[in-house]
Amino acid sequence: MPRRRLRDLSIVQNTTNSKEVSTEQQTVVGSSSVPETLDESVEFQSYLGIIARNANMLPINYESWHNMPDSNKNQALSNIKETFALEVSDAYIKKALASSGQKVGRLQFFDITHRKKDGSPMTSEAAEIMEKLKDKKAEYEATASTDSSVNFEDSDNRIINEVLGPERYGRVRFKGSGVNPTQYFGSTSHQYMPSGSQSQVEVQRLKDQIVQIQASTDEQISQLRAETAAREAEAAAREAEQNIKYNELQLQLQSMMTMFQQFQNPPS
Repeated sequence: MPRRRLRDLSIVQNTTNSKEVSTEQQTVVGSSSVPETLDESVEFQSYLGIIARNANMLPINYESWHNMPDSNKNQALSNIKETFALEVSDAYIKKALASSGQKVGRLQFFDITHRKKDGSPMTSEAAEIMEKLKDKKAEYEATASTDSSVNFEDSDNRIINEVLGPERYGRVRFKGSGVNPTQYFGSTSHQYMPSGSQSQVEVQRLKDQIVQIQASTDEQISQLRAETAAREAEAAAREAEQNIKYNELQLQLQSMMTMFQQFQNPPS
C-alpha cells in the first residue's frame, strides 16, 4: 500500500496534470485548510488515536506521556512512518500522538487491569473492591456537586486511601514496584502514607492475619492426621477380618483332611 504524504496539520490533495506521464495522486499535509480534504485529516488523526490506544506499544501504566520510555515512542513513530510519508519533525508527530491519548486515573487503571476479556471482574475480591470504589466515588461526586470547597481533582487517591487503607511504605497501589510515593504524590506523599498509630494498626492487622493463618494451618494438619488415623484403623480392621477368614478356612481344611483319612482307613 503506498504511503500517504503528510507535511503539516491540514491535508491538501494535488492531482497531477493529465498531460503529465505520472498519474499518481499525492496526499500532502500543507499549512492551509481545505474543506474538501477534511476526511484525509480525520483519517490521520484517527490513526494516531488507534496507535495511542495500543496497550502493547504504548502501555497504559504511565500516568503521563512524558514518563513513557523513548523506545515505546520511537516504536509508535516508526509504525506511523510505515503508513504515512511525513514531512514534519518527529517531535511534532510525538506531540500529536500524545494529545491523542487520554490520562488514565488510578481508579480507572484498577478497573481496566482487573477485568477479563468479557468485561467481568477477574475475582470476587476484585468485584467487591470495584463496588466499594464506585460507591465512594459517587459519594465524592455528590459532595463536590453541592460543596465547591471539595477538591475533586485528588479524589482518586483519597478514595483508594479510604477504601483500601493507607499506602504501604515505598509502594503506590496499582502502579507497580517501579513507582514510589514521592515520585507519584510529590510533596504531598505524607498524606497517603501511614502515621505512627496507623503503622501500629497495620502491624496488628498483619499479626492477626498470621494468627488466623496459623490456626487454619493447625486445623488442616489435625484434619489430615485424623484422616490418616482413620485410614490406618480401617486398614487394620480389614487385615483382622482377612486373618479371621484365613483361620476359618484353615480349620475347614483340617476337618476335611481328617474326614478323608477316616474314610481311607475305616475302623476294623
